[in-house]
Amino acid sequence: MTPDAVHNLTDEALVEAIVKTNDTMLFEILYDRYASMVYNKCYGFANGIDEAKDLTQDVFLRVFVKLASFKGKSKFSTWLYAFTYNHCVNYVTRNTAKKIEKKSINSDRIENIGEDVDSTSEFKQMRVEKLKKVMELISPEEKMILLLKYQDNLSIKELSEALDIGESAVKMRLKRAKEKLIIKYNKYTKDG
Repeated sequence: MTPDAVHNLTDEALVEAIVKTNDTMLFEILYDRYASMVYNKCYGFANGIDEAKDLTQDVFLRVFVKLASFKGKSKFSTWLYAFTYNHCVNYVTRNTAKKIEKKSINSDRIENIGEDVDSTSEFKQMRVEKLKKVMELISPEEKMILLLKYQDNLSIKELSEALDIGESAVKMRLKRAKEKLIIKYNKYTKDG
């Protein structure tokens, strides 16, 4: 296969080739396609650039090892989003015990969190700055599902495939996470 042909492969075909051959050169192509997306996701959970870079490298090392577990039920990018978030959530959860500083989210990325058909009017009226702070008060798992849905615009179906749970479970988790966020937001704005 020519270098041009390799670069023109779909993500899924590239993954299949990597799994068959264990070729690190092919994996570099996949890395190049998604390094900045993974870095941006990691940065939202990290305490600075160096930690985000370390998390990004860690994600790709684990992806290389776990690539065979990608079954193609969803797009590779959806699988990678979920993989990255799960890794970051686990990282934050492990480090919470060490009293790691609260993670921050880029405010321009969180603005769509209220744009959904089933959102309450309260949810839409939340101020972005306060919402950023309140996002730190909910669990990493709740933060993950809200960001996947509203920041990365994954559909319920894509979330179901990526998280390997039923669509009704996705809707319930989203509903609970949003309710908790609204409660924390209202308490924060009342106290703050």
